Amino acid sequence: MYQLVIFLTSLWLLGSSALAASTTVPEELGDLYFGEALYYAFQEEWFDAIACLDTELAQHHGLDQPELDSLFQYIDQAEFDVGDFELAYRMHQRAGRAITAVINGNVAEEVRNEAIYRLARIYFQKNQPINAQHALDRISGVVPQEIHDDLMFLRAQVDMATGRFTEAVTLLQDLEKIKGLKGFSGYNLGIALLLEGQEQEGFRQLEINGQISGDSSVTLAIKDKSNLVVGDKLLGEKKFIAAKEVLDRVRLEGPFSNWALLGSGWADVSQERFEQALVPWSLLLEREVTDPAVQEALLAVPYAYGKLGVYSRAALLYGSALKAFGGEIDKLGASIKSIWEGKFLRALLREELKQDANWVVKLRTLPEAPETYYLLELLASHDFQESLKNYLDLEQLRRKLETWSGDLDSYMEIIEKRRAYYQPLLPEIDTRFRLLDSQMRLRLEQRNRIEKRLQAMLIAPRPDYLATAEERIIGERIIQLEQTLSSKSAAIPKDITSRIRRLRGVLDWNIYTDYDQRLTDAHKNLHDLNQVVEQLQQQYDSFVRIRQAATQSYQGYDKSIRRQRIRITAAITQLTTVMARQGHMLETMAVNELTQRRQRLEEFQIKARFAMADSFDRATRSQDQKRTEQ
Repeated sequence: MYQLVIFLTSLWLLGSSALAASTTVPEELGDLYFGEALYYAFQEEWFDAIACLDTELAQHHGLDQPELDSLFQYIDQAEFDVGDFELAYRMHQRAGRAITAVINGNVAEEVRNEAIYRLARIYFQKNQPINAQHALDRISGVVPQEIHDDLMFLRAQVDMATGRFTEAVTLLQDLEKIKGLKGFSGYNLGIALLLEGQEQEGFRQLEINGQISGDSSVTLAIKDKSNLVVGDKLLGEKKFIAAKEVLDRVRLEGPFSNWALLGSGWADVSQERFEQALVPWSLLLEREVTDPAVQEALLAVPYAYGKLGVYSRAALLYGSALKAFGGEIDKLGASIKSIWEGKFLRALLREELKQDANWVVKLRTLPEAPETYYLLELLASHDFQESLKNYLDLEQLRRKLETWSGDLDSYMEIIEKRRAYYQPLLPEIDTRFRLLDSQMRLRLEQRNRIEKRLQAMLIAPRPDYLATAEERIIGERIIQLEQTLSSKSAAIPKDITSRIRRLRGVLDWNIYTDYDQRLTDAHKNLHDLNQVVEQLQQQYDSFVRIRQAATQSYQGYDKSIRRQRIRITAAITQLTTVMARQGHMLETMAVNELTQRRQRLEEFQIKARFAMADSFDRATRSQDQKRTEQ
């Protein structure tokens, strides 16, 4: 009975873990890298989404002023989303740590409660209902409206998993009218009532659930499952008329139709309505012989003909069944052999099949592929699905590692091309740069000396520092003239001395009277010079950066690339071992399933032989009796 709960639980978890339903995108996304992570996530490329968002979050948390980062306004959603991505990628431990960090952080009550809900869902998916219960007990206060119904449904499922069926019934009764949980809550309510001991009420609820309105594939599947459970229960209670009525509600094309047709026929047989039983069983005979219900029908149809006294027809049908069983046993043997040869795993990895929702069924159309119709039930099981997803993820990671290894070769080629281009150019550039550097240093020293003098002249005026070149030449000539005249022993005429003093006076007058204007012009020229020097400095710095970028574009990568190559090689080696173990486990699960199916068919084969012999005997005796009567 508990397996019935798991059936609906898995359906609900598949819907609730869909990213498109739980992750929202801001109307104006201002962080490019966060947007890239969301893009990968909506393509269900979880590995790339996690890698992008992990890198972005690490850089954000490493900033001195994270509030200036473009991710800052989305940080809460990003912290949640990385946990969701890891959960979708089945990295339950990391997802749990990410969400726990949010819970323990300084966050609003609604944010904390939503984080606890997600953590509880992780525990429940990992089949840890006790931990999920403990997490749910921590929720208090305001709960976000968008998760309110899902939270109540999760509480109900946790209660059912922990044996608290009364509490689960109470919660599920309140959720019956919730549109998003239509069918789910009703089915689980019926199961909870059954587990609580209220069988009549539970089956009544399941019967109601089997007649709900809705045309979605999930709703129709829930209706069919509910009707099948009720029909089986009524058959067990020998209420054959009611059982047939309920079983006939199951769709003829649904996933539970074969078992419903088989049960409907047995309901007729139990009332000795053998002709009516042949109607649903005949429909089964037209279906895929690998289905267990169809295989049982291969024996049931001749049994009905035998009860009707048509022994010859029964004997022929038993013979057909015996032939069909023999053929299927041979197919199963070939399938087991092909699985051990690795063809099953190669078929699972075909890329074109993964683009189709029915890719598992279409495996049987591939050349040399095993008969996977026998594996449909196994492939749909939770354990096999998880193992298969892990294997496919390992294969995806192996391809990424091989791609990265090839990328390293491309990087090395790019680096060599850069080295071949830049190395011949750098010596001449460095020579010219050193000459320019020495000239700039000289000019900068001169400018700094002029600036210091001008600053000093604001405190202690020095007009002579601002004399023009022509004035300096004239002043030197006057000094030379005075020295020449003073060196002669003869007396200097007064008119010459007067004229020299007059020249000196005119020169000093011009220098001192124009001092303020000259000082102003000097500062203005210095300002213009500073702008020119600043531009030269920018060009100088730009050259230094470009020169460094040129050398750094091909220097210092060898060790890093060699280290990454070693890590990739080690990862591929480890991955190959893990993939081999995971693949062997999948093959073992498939072989065990096929072996059980083959043993069941061998048992059917034995029954068919005895029944065919008995039918032939009865047919012979019947013919002999007719001849005797004639």
